[in-house]
Amino acid sequence: MVNWLPEQFSQSRTVQKIGQRLSLVALLLGVVASPSLAKDPFRTTNQQPIGDKTEQAFRSIFERGDYKTAQTYLSQAEPNEPLAYALRAAMAYMNWETASSDQKQAFLNDFKNYGTQTRTVAEQLVRTNPLRGNIYLAAGNFLEGAYIVRTEGVVRGTPQALSKLQQAFRYLDEAEKISPKDPELNLLKGFIDLMLSVNISLPLSNPNDAIQRLEQYAGPRYLADRGLALGFRDLKQFDRAAQAVDRAIKAAPDNPELQYLKAQILVRQKQDRASVPFFEKALTKRNQLPGGTVAQIERELRRVQQRLAQ
Repeated sequence: MVNWLPEQFSQSRTVQKIGQRLSLVALLLGVVASPSLAKDPFRTTNQQPIGDKTEQAFRSIFERGDYKTAQTYLSQAEPNEPLAYALRAAMAYMNWETASSDQKQAFLNDFKNYGTQTRTVAEQLVRTNPLRGNIYLAAGNFLEGAYIVRTEGVVRGTPQALSKLQQAFRYLDEAEKISPKDPELNLLKGFIDLMLSVNISLPLSNPNDAIQRLEQYAGPRYLADRGLALGFRDLKQFDRAAQAVDRAIKAAPDNPELQYLKAQILVRQKQDRASVPFFEKALTKRNQLPGGTVAQIERELRRVQQRLAQ
């Protein structure tokens, strides 16, 4: 995987697309039983020691789409858990996107710092837990690469960003050598591979491999199905996208972002009228969603309503 990066990622348009999508990857790094009993949201067997507050923050974001509660959990999260810092970085990035001009720099600084902390904590973890340590060494490098592209721009930031991306893929390869069927690893790697093959169309990337990884090995299942729904949507395989998002909704019915994704898929299926209840249901939980997400849902719903009114 690493061998083709320098040549294929050298195009500024490609790097820009990666930079634009790294915030999604960042969320998926942490890219979702009772919290008091199960500290590991990824695995049903061979569970890993993930802190209680970090686990609850993860579930709040990906299982329930509740970013406000997740923020509270993250403020109390375990200091030696790299997943917590990856989630904090993602939250900072989302806040940056919708912040006023006088607040943007503070959130961008938080994004940088939490990305670096993800990597440095993972450097410690890899000594005792090589699997998760390598996963989050990859996560930290992705986050640092996203910061470089955001602050330096595509042209100036490309060489450093490429280095970070190459390093991230090396760490993912190391993790795969340790446990090729690990759910946490396959969730992250499946999302990344599907993103690259669908949205950036690299010659050596294959969406079928990513789909197989998400279908067979990734966990938790509702988040893997969410990734499949996104991938099938962008591949214009809308029936398969609908099936995947329906499975995700059945497993995580309280997540408004899944209702939103269902609405998007229905729109692409030319079913505007059927999409409206799903947009509206997502907006009933606007108070727990990031402001930028709420604004985007409202914009897409208005477009649908305008078409229906014509």
